[in-house]
Amino acid sequence: MNSKKYVIFLSIVAALGGFLFGFDTAVISGAERFIQEKWQLSDWTHGMAVAIALYGTVIGALFGGIPADKFGRKTSLLWIGVLYFVSALGSALAPEVFSFMFFRFIGGLGVGASSVVAPMYISEIAPAKNRGVLVALYQFNIVFGILMAYFSNYLIGIADLTESWRWMMGMEAIPALVYTALSIKVPKSPRWLIAHQNNVEEATAILTRTDPEGVDEAIRLAIEERNREKSTVGFAVLFKSSHLKTTMLAVLIAMFNQLSGINAIIYFAPRVFEMAGIDEESALLSTIGIGAVNMVATLIGLYLIDRIGRKKLMLIGSIGYIISLLLIAYSFSGGIISTAFLPIFVFIFIASHAVGQGSVIWVFISEVFPNETRAYGQSIGCFTHWILAAVIANVFPFFANAFGPVSIFGFFAVMMGLQLIWVMTKMPETKGRSLEEIQQDLASGKN
Repeated sequence: MNSKKYVIFLSIVAALGGFLFGFDTAVISGAERFIQEKWQLSDWTHGMAVAIALYGTVIGALFGGIPADKFGRKTSLLWIGVLYFVSALGSALAPEVFSFMFFRFIGGLGVGASSVVAPMYISEIAPAKNRGVLVALYQFNIVFGILMAYFSNYLIGIADLTESWRWMMGMEAIPALVYTALSIKVPKSPRWLIAHQNNVEEATAILTRTDPEGVDEAIRLAIEERNREKSTVGFAVLFKSSHLKTTMLAVLIAMFNQLSGINAIIYFAPRVFEMAGIDEESALLSTIGIGAVNMVATLIGLYLIDRIGRKKLMLIGSIGYIISLLLIAYSFSGGIISTAFLPIFVFIFIASHAVGQGSVIWVFISEVFPNETRAYGQSIGCFTHWILAAVIANVFPFFANAFGPVSIFGFFAVMMGLQLIWVMTKMPETKGRSLEEIQQDLASGKN
């Protein structure tokens, strides 16, 4: 297998964690109403049953960098697959809501850890010239997993199986088992080997296969960076003056990602459509449309990310967010635009997310931190992303009933206006640079 095919293979294997991430995130949308009816849950308990996986994700994201640093990226990828498998089976067989929450929490740990480890692993093996598209394969697999979850839910739903929600939740066990088996075949991260084990020989052998043109320069710069970063590594170092600017870049891009309202749509898509008067079967079909638009737009983002860069994609996505969110809010207001157009506006919103934030976030966070602190930096960015995702998913049913969709989607539109300002004034461009060169640029104040 030549170097190009080999690095693509490794990236796809690591990115399969994203497929499980997407499947796990979206599969609940088809099951959440059945669960509420079966166990007679209140709005708050129901919200917790949906959001509990996200609280697990918060913990997995915050602490996923610790085993990734101590035991390595490869070992962490393997155990993430095990968490997904246990969660899928346990959720499908749960006899009551509390055991269901427990197994969904375990799956959330896998999602959170995956969002830290997989993009980081890919960024550390990939050549600079196509690192963007390879790391963005993780996002493609997320949206592919979302699409497959929606499609799986629809097929199971029309099959009218007894307790169909259990089949919906259990389907994830199959890809989880495949992912776990494939993770055994990937090598260790070369930059982790240098930064944490001083194993230059093995790192060189791996980079020779994945990045033969840049191996010598990458090894030289990685060694120089390791020698500079001699201080004790941990979360505290991210908030020192020398690292604070980089930390804030990761925190802000993650914060804006969730303040777009993306998970309110992903988790509660059928409910949003039904709020607009769309019948249940059409609502499920519309969620498949969301998954399809998401995947096509993500492919466009993958094509453009190493061509026009991360910043321009964020600008395009921000403008699309603002327009689509305002249209969604207005369609619920009873104005001249009918709610019949709501699926179209939601599709525009999803496309804007997929081309912009969806394609960029995991790439950008994995690029901006030094090798020595990348695992902890990735954890901080992912923790910010997931704590907001958990809160929004938990409170969405309550606020949707209390304030109505006009206020909610109007709020998201205002937040995306702030994101547009941040991208235009503060976000640096990282395309075409090695990980070590990006650090030199950030340290010198280049934007």
